[in-house]
Amino acid sequence: MPELPEVETVRDGLDRLVTGAVVRDVEVFRDYSVRRHDGGPAGFVDQVRGRRLAGAARRGKYLWLPLADAAPADPAAALLAHLGMSGQLLVRDPAVAGEWAHPHLRVRLHLLDAPSGAHYLDFVDQRTFGHLSVADLVPTPDGAPGGFGSPLAAVPEPVAHIGRDLLDPALDRDVLVERVRCRRTGIKRALLDQTVTSGVGNIYADEALWRARVHFARATDTMTRPVVHRVLDAATEVMTEALVQGGTSFDALYVNVNGESGYFSRSLAVYGRLGEACPRCATPVRRDEFMNRSSFTCPRCQPRPRNGRW
Repeated sequence: MPELPEVETVRDGLDRLVTGAVVRDVEVFRDYSVRRHDGGPAGFVDQVRGRRLAGAARRGKYLWLPLADAAPADPAAALLAHLGMSGQLLVRDPAVAGEWAHPHLRVRLHLLDAPSGAHYLDFVDQRTFGHLSVADLVPTPDGAPGGFGSPLAAVPEPVAHIGRDLLDPALDRDVLVERVRCRRTGIKRALLDQTVTSGVGNIYADEALWRARVHFARATDTMTRPVVHRVLDAATEVMTEALVQGGTSFDALYVNVNGESGYFSRSLAVYGRLGEACPRCATPVRRDEFMNRSSFTCPRCQPRPRNGRW
């Protein structure tokens, strides 16, 4: 599933290439892709057609494009996207790429006046876990911008319960540290809890914990403030580095808005590297079952705590 660096790469592309464009028309090719929208496909089309895309914002793994009317005013709603396992938002100019349509095209927005000259914004989704909807924007409780890339102190209502992510300038890191330490769970579970902090998934959690030399089962209520800060700093660092390389792609299911893959998979230290040498100490990387997924650790750099506690 795309995590923060992959979604931010898409958001940045949308911000540069379609901000200011007007949606001339909308085609929904698979109703399931707009299943979260109240009013169904017809209502979705009606609420998007004729609106201007007033930017691109993100909180964690969610991204949205505020929808503005012709009159100058703060948008009251946004086109909300969650990419799921394989969702892609592709900006296409048929004059350059031809009229070929992706075999897994689910929704197409026909654009006018896009700064890139693009005619289409396509939502492509092979596994169909992703979705689009139009959601009302609600005020943020702290009065700060709702998400990365937006000056508006508002967030789509379905995203309001999602925690701020580690790259959000409005995040209070000290408050987050205390929230982590007050939980009675393992540190990886806390990192994956999107209501605590958003955007961190399985890949970057494993990479951050390896950098911080902390085992995924370490109990959060036994961790000191400096150790929690070290884990959060490592997660911020690894996701920032991944952003520079366009995110992590293992196959064609994640691409940016131009259809290009990210290359951070070549820099991963432990994730997916069962049996390979730890880059730090050369101990073979270990794999453990974790929440119906996998966790990869170095047994020497990240010794398992007894009963989850040290």
